[in-house]
Amino acid sequence: MLFKIEQGLFTAEFTDYHAVLGVPVDAEPKDIRKHYLKLARRLHPDSCAKESESDRKRAAEFLSKMVNPAYEKLSDEKNYTEYQLLLKLKGQQALRQQDTIMLSSDVARKLATERGAIEAAYQNALKSLASEQYHHLDRTLELTGQISELNMIYLMRKASEGDMPAMGGPRPAQSAAAGTAATGSSPAATAAPTATAQKTAPTRESIVASYLRRAQEFENKQNYTAAIKELRDGLQIDPQNGTTHCRLGVVYMKANQATMAKIHFRKALEINPQDTVAQQGMKRLDPNNQSAAAAPQHNAPAKGAKTPPKSGKSEGGGLFGLFGGKKK
Repeated sequence: MLFKIEQGLFTAEFTDYHAVLGVPVDAEPKDIRKHYLKLARRLHPDSCAKESESDRKRAAEFLSKMVNPAYEKLSDEKNYTEYQLLLKLKGQQALRQQDTIMLSSDVARKLATERGAIEAAYQNALKSLASEQYHHLDRTLELTGQISELNMIYLMRKASEGDMPAMGGPRPAQSAAAGTAATGSSPAATAAPTATAQKTAPTRESIVASYLRRAQEFENKQNYTAAIKELRDGLQIDPQNGTTHCRLGVVYMKANQATMAKIHFRKALEINPQDTVAQQGMKRLDPNNQSAAAAPQHNAPAKGAKTPPKSGKSEGGGLFGLFGGKKK
């Protein structure tokens, strides 16, 4: 996304598509589509005829570069399945890092102080922001960031309760449901496909493998920029995947970005000191350093190990201690 937003779930490698559209993270497909069509009408040039030229141009850019791409992501079944898992992991990651999170909006801070169930407060706060999101174009990015902070708080609370929200989005059962309306068949007929779809949900490993596969295809075509993007997206799913770090090292080396290649080769060796590809990559990049291929041993946690809390930090859980201490 060309517009820079740094609040909430947004990072250099991750876009909060729900926040862009102003819908909750557990919104149903029909509600996402309904709200998207409303935004598309609002931002269409014909709807902005009475506004200034600068506002018409800004509205067109928001529609083409933010709203349309976000809806394409959330309406595509394959992309959404991966994105759904990534959202869950984002919530868990934010919970682990809660001591370092700074909320920039009063509405997010208020939601963070809610006791007990926060579904109603979350929905009401988000709806209020979304109603203004694309009506004041000079504040659109600010309001989108605030909505993303609400999404982050909601996901963190659900992660702390061990109860991730049932995400909306495309499901195989959608077409079956449409068939029910057309033919009058019983709802029970569509229950089995839904259960089957839930049982066959992709694993983290299979999703990372798909990123690695696509990256290899781009690498074979010498499209290193696209390959790097796929691999970095894969690290969003599993940051401790040694294979992905190693492949990033290889691609960065081919792209003549030696510094980035070294970073990822070293990370690959932290995870797996016996990774021969990473060892060879380090030797090639730094042939005069005999220890370059050695895996760093200083306090490198084993895969899956928890990082010890920093001194001086409260162990009661950040963000006002509302999410509880870290699970043992």
